[in-house]
Order: sequence, then C-alpha cells, then structure tokens
Amino acid sequence: MKKEKAEEMKPIEDQENANSPEESKNDQNNASDKELAQLQEQLDAKSKQCDEYLNMLQRTMAEFDNYKKRTAREKVDLYSEAVSEVVGSILPVLDNLERALQASGNEEAAGSLKEGIIMVHRQFKDVMKSIGVDEIKGVGESFDPNLHNAVMHVEDEAYGENVIVEEFQKGYIYKEKVIRHSMVKVAN
Repeated sequence: MKKEKAEEMKPIEDQENANSPEESKNDQNNASDKELAQLQEQLDAKSKQCDEYLNMLQRTMAEFDNYKKRTAREKVDLYSEAVSEVVGSILPVLDNLERALQASGNEEAAGSLKEGIIMVHRQFKDVMKSIGVDEIKGVGESFDPNLHNAVMHVEDEAYGENVIVEEFQKGYIYKEKVIRHSMVKVAN
C-alpha cells in the first residue's frame, strides 16, 4: 500500500513541479517583452543614426549650395575686374583719338594730324601687346586654317602653295586662343 501511495503521490508532485499553463504563458510573455525591448532599443539607435545622417546630408547640401553661389559671385567679380583693367589700359588711346579729332578741325594741323594718328596706332598696339594680345602673322606666311580665314583664292605662279598673298582684316590671338581669325587671300 505504501508503494501505491507513493506512486499516486508522485504524479501529483510532478504536476506541482510542472509549470501551470498560466506560468508558462507568463514566461513566454516575459521573453517576448525582453525581445521587444531589445528590438525597440535597436530601432531607437537606428532612428538616431538615420537622423544624424539626414542632418549631415542637409548640412552638406547647404554648404555645397553656398559654395556654388560664392564661386558664381567670384566669377562675376573676376570678369568685372578683368574688363575694368583692359578698358583702363585702352582709355589713354581713346583720349589721344579725341585729341586728334579736335585737331582735325584745324586745317593748318593736317600734317601733325597724320603724325598723331601714327602715334595713337603705335600706342594702341603697345597696349594690346601689354595685355597679351598678339597679331596673327599674315602676308607671306603659310595658310593655317586654325588662324586664318581664306575668303579668296588666286592662282599665281609667283607664290608658293597655300601662301597668303593679301590680308583683308588682321587677326588677333590671346595666348593660345584665337580672338579673331585673319581674313586672307591665299595663292594656289
């Protein structure tokens, strides 16, 4: 009988030691609450990181926009400064031309007028050379389509092939850039 009692009691003890369905549910809830808390922490950390990246992107975009505006202003200022410098160097030539025009009203000064115009022409060439503008060589030179614009062609055995025989309009070059091509007549 004692054995039977012991056996009967054993399942009851096992039942008492075993978790009830409510306790099992609570353990599961606690585990899922912990997982949820961990996931929420991870989500908060990622959200904070995304906010930092968005803030950095917005600052970078604003800095780039400011850079574009600043360089555009500097470009305009640089252009204005260059134009002012060039015009300032040409103004003395204009002054001399005005003096020549005033002198042309006086018929007695006809000889000195030509001399004055020659001086103004020389002064103008000096100003052009000082700012780096050079004439493109023409008559007697070999034709170069990068520098010359052939508007006429003539057959003449006195000249070599592709030689410029006449220049209708002078061309000018600044450093390696052609400002205006020479208009020329080319032989053969």
